[in-house]
Amino acid sequence: MKFLSNMLVAIVVLLSITNSFAQISKAEIVATGLTCSMCSNAINKQLKKLPEVENVAIDLNTNTFTVSLKKNNNISPKILKESVQKAGFFVGSMIITMNFDNQKIDENSKIKKDNLNLIFIDTNQKILNGLTKFKVLDKGYLVMKDFKKNLKIYSKYASYNLDNEDDYHLKPL
Repeated sequence: MKFLSNMLVAIVVLLSITNSFAQISKAEIVATGLTCSMCSNAINKQLKKLPEVENVAIDLNTNTFTVSLKKNNNISPKILKESVQKAGFFVGSMIITMNFDNQKIDENSKIKKDNLNLIFIDTNQKILNGLTKFKVLDKGYLVMKDFKKNLKIYSKYASYNLDNEDDYHLKPL
């Protein structure tokens, strides 16, 4: 009997400490290279194939795809970018919305949030709380002209000069 009660306690403890993947709740992706509505349809199909995606809304005037994600997803910006590329297009801009609970950050600080390595650039905020929007500043998440401009501005950050696809440089909006 004691064994069963100990097992029950162990199970409750394990369930309470499981990692929840509540990171990105929404992504706004501006795609480049689109020439017609069939182009946007190709991207829409690729994004909707992802099991983490709940809904995709498209603004054809700005080529913006607003991707709403399911709760407890473990998606990364890289997966979203690769979906756009599979359709034959590129990401011109990506803004992600994430939920934070009183997370302290510093300029150029790196934190691990669930499955993502986040590095914060150009931040005046010291505490992140609630839903917060960030622009992804890495290569492949901006048009090349903007990335090259940022490379000059952010060259003081050693991590920004590296081609590490597992680190995401974010600017709070």
